[in-house]
Parts: sequence; C-alpha cells; structure tokens
Amino acid sequence: MENKIKDQRGNIHPIAGIQNMPEQPLVIRVLAHVFSFVFHPLFIPVIATWYLAFIQPVYFTGMPSHDRLWIVIRVGYNTIFYPALTVLLLKAVGFIKSIFLKTQRERIIPYIATNFFYFWVYLVLRSQPEVPIILTSFIFGIFLASSLALIANIYFKISMHALGVGSLSGLMLIIIFSGSSYTVFLPVMIAFMITGLVCTSRMIVSDHKPFDIYSGLFFGIICQFIAYTFIVLS
Repeated sequence: MENKIKDQRGNIHPIAGIQNMPEQPLVIRVLAHVFSFVFHPLFIPVIATWYLAFIQPVYFTGMPSHDRLWIVIRVGYNTIFYPALTVLLLKAVGFIKSIFLKTQRERIIPYIATNFFYFWVYLVLRSQPEVPIILTSFIFGIFLASSLALIANIYFKISMHALGVGSLSGLMLIIIFSGSSYTVFLPVMIAFMITGLVCTSRMIVSDHKPFDIYSGLFFGIICQFIAYTFIVLS
C-alpha cells in the first residue's frame, strides 16, 4: 500500500518511493507484539546472564547456585529496573510523550541513562574475578552498542530491539569461536531464530525501515566482538 498526501485542492497523490508493509492478520500482529515485549532490549542482558549462569555449564563452574542467581539479580535491577524507572520519570515530568520512545528526540536521555547503568555494571563485574570474562565482555559490548546507537540516533531511528538481539547473537557466535567444549548447537539455533522473529516483528508493528533493523543487528554483533577482544587483550 502506498503512502498518499492530500494537496491544497483536496486531490490525493501517492508519495513515490515510500512503501508500507502490507497489513498483517490480527494473530500475526498480536504475536509480533508479544515477541517485541518478551525480548525487549532491556531484558536481553538478563536473558544472556541467566543463560551463561544456569544453562551454559562452562563459565560458572564451581560457583554456588545462589551466587549465580545473585549476579543475575544485580544485572537485572541495573539494566531493567533503573532504565525503566528513568523512562517513567521522564514521562511523568513531560520530557517524553510516550514510554515507547517513538521519536529519535525522545530516545536521547534514555540512551544516556542506560549507557551509564551498563557501564556501571561492567565496572562492578570486572572488579570481581569470579565473574567469567564472557559475561563482563558481553555487558561491555552492550554498552558499546548502546553508545553507537546514541550517535546513530542523530541521523536515523535505529532499532533498539535489533540492537539487543544482535548482541545476543554476537554472544552466541563468540561462544562458538572461543572453542567451547560444550555443545551450543541448539542454543545458537534458538538465539538466531529469536533474532529473526524479533526483527520481523519490529517490521510488522513499528515504523522502522529495513536499514534501521540491519544497522541495529550489525552494531549489536560487531560490538560484542570488539568488547570481547578488548577484555581478553587487556
């Protein structure tokens, strides 16, 4: 379906070069909203931390379950609670019109605040030798990706969802390339499937262009490799 514009005389003309995604059935749109919520970018750090702590048995070997759970909780309240609270406060004082951050301008302060919390978590985890490098580098990679997204936000509305699942996919690729002896075939396939579903969902229920999605994926993946290389070499 083409976008159209009405002139001063009331005549309707198509806008060349701009195409909307075809209207999807209600069930598809509902599922797209569900995937967008469940794999919201704020939840990605906790999902990755939980996977490394309780599903991937290599990196937290020897650490008691309650200590691993405490790490997941600490990552959670710094990367979910505080950023979400920041957005709610911005909405309450009128700095933003919607908690869904639909415009590039509304995303500036949340990006800055979220970056602060990501960097704080990175510093805390890095100071604890019992925390595996893979988790520390993942959080640092999230910080780098979010920082690049803040810069990119000046020019276009990069997809934060794609940034999040791109970071998750980057983590899985690093686990593969780092030579983990534990089989990761199924988790990798699930992560890639989630990435595809989330990105498709954003195309259905948001106003993102394909470039917004692809750039988010690229930033998310490449920043994980940059962060891991930096942490390992340092």
